[in-house]
Amino acid sequence: MDTRQIIAFVLAAIATGGVAFALAYPWLVDERAEKRQKSIHSGQRVQQGAISARDTALRRGQVADSLKELEKRQKNLRNPPLTVRLEQAGLDWTPKKFYIASVLFGFVLALVLFVLTMPYVAAIGLFVGTLGLPRWVLGYLTKRRQQRFIKEFPNAIDIIVRGVKSGLPLGDCFRIVASESQEPVKSEFRSLLEMQTVGVSIGDAVDRLYQRLGLPEANFFSIVIAIQSKAGGNLSEALGNLSNVLRERQKMRGKIQAMSMEAKASAWIIGSLPICVGTMIYIASPDYVSLLWTKNLGLVMLAGAAFWMLCGIVTMRRMINFDF
Repeated sequence: MDTRQIIAFVLAAIATGGVAFALAYPWLVDERAEKRQKSIHSGQRVQQGAISARDTALRRGQVADSLKELEKRQKNLRNPPLTVRLEQAGLDWTPKKFYIASVLFGFVLALVLFVLTMPYVAAIGLFVGTLGLPRWVLGYLTKRRQQRFIKEFPNAIDIIVRGVKSGLPLGDCFRIVASESQEPVKSEFRSLLEMQTVGVSIGDAVDRLYQRLGLPEANFFSIVIAIQSKAGGNLSEALGNLSNVLRERQKMRGKIQAMSMEAKASAWIIGSLPICVGTMIYIASPDYVSLLWTKNLGLVMLAGAAFWMLCGIVTMRRMINFDF
């Protein structure tokens, strides 16, 4: 083989290799690009997964912290101070005014009983009139106001849900409730708006609503608002579910009260029967019954009977009353 043939062979091999490389180059480039894109996408997916996992963990932590704080405040509100109890009853009294009114009422009741009965009965009347009846009246006013709030509160939440769905801010929805709802929802939301006006955040204002009322329904509402303000979410859906829950609780409360009316009537009859029988016997034979408060043994028997009657009434009350 001479030199010319060798050169021609080498040139032909180089040309063949160049053509083959030219034909295979796009395929090699596409494969490398595809590998590079896969690595980039996988890295982005890992990064996005890490970010979403971190956001989810952060949101769960915020929700857990909110629930712990609300639970702690709920424990502290089981025995609220007198100032909070006056607010829950809807009274604008100060504790000093309440104490003065209690003492005056106790002295008036003691004076009336002293004129009509005996001194020791007047002393009992002073104790009951100063410490017992005023707090009972305060509790009665608080319970009545709470029941009125529970009855109207689901309607107010429905107004907020419709406003949020239509695009209104939450503050404007509160303003509509404060202007169109019935008492005491109207005054409570008005106070909430006044607190927002002076710079209180909406979460703290709603939590203050729960502190003024001491109701589980207000606590549910504050939990929903607090979680939504910190972790986000569909507020209209959450409030709609809350409205349904409150209405179901109200229906259950009505069913329980209807089922317990027979037991309450029996308790009233049993509790009032000794007093009614004693009154009728006194009308028929006053000398026979008057031995209960004219003789020392009669006073002891009367005090023992009153004690056991009180124990029976308290027991029956605890048996027929239910917490919701």
